[in-house]
Amino acid sequence: MKTSSALGRLNAEIVRCRRCPRLVAHREESGANPPRRYHGETYWARPLTGFGDPDARVLLVGLAPAAHGGNRTGRMFTGDQSGAWLFAALHAAGFANQATSIHRDDGLRLKDAWVTAALRCALPANKPAPDELARCQPFLLTELRTLSRVRVVVALGRIGWDNYLRARRVLGWPPPIDRPVFGHGATTRFADGTTLVGSYHPSQQNTFTGKLTRPMLNAIFMKARELLESSPD
Repeated sequence: MKTSSALGRLNAEIVRCRRCPRLVAHREESGANPPRRYHGETYWARPLTGFGDPDARVLLVGLAPAAHGGNRTGRMFTGDQSGAWLFAALHAAGFANQATSIHRDDGLRLKDAWVTAALRCALPANKPAPDELARCQPFLLTELRTLSRVRVVVALGRIGWDNYLRARRVLGWPPPIDRPVFGHGATTRFADGTTLVGSYHPSQQNTFTGKLTRPMLNAIFMKARELLESSPD
């Protein structure tokens, strides 16, 4: 109950945030002038909270919501092809009750997993500014402190990887046992029992080119499942 209450307070703070003028302008413009296929829809057009199981042992850290995905639907990785790939893989590994993520009231539930991002607003050209990441970092820090059962962290892309490592340093948590080098399937262990797993981001840039395939993404979450089973709770 304490975890849920703390996350509820954090989420209320996140959705009110207007700290980054460039991102505020982009998320609102995206909603005001959507592509033809989304004409008539009311966009969320606010920052996105993390979501999932408050008792999660697996944490996913991505980059930012998509302008016409999460920024439209109001839930991380929902309503776009990145989410279609991600939740199919989570479902295959037993972390989601369904393989699709269409809108925030579609019945999707995560078990033992929590999804978050380094930035909470849709991002122009997927290129964050250092000051924007810094302004958003307190939200991630609060999530990390609150989600006390996390044992496996899956970084979806290099920015997710780097920002998780940076957040640990800010929190004063134990440093990596192994030298952390990002790559798909790369792992880094920490003295507190946490393992960081790297994954290519399921962006269309990666999936359309074949840099990331469905079996490759499925393997990441199967690895997360194996790490949980071999780790003390």
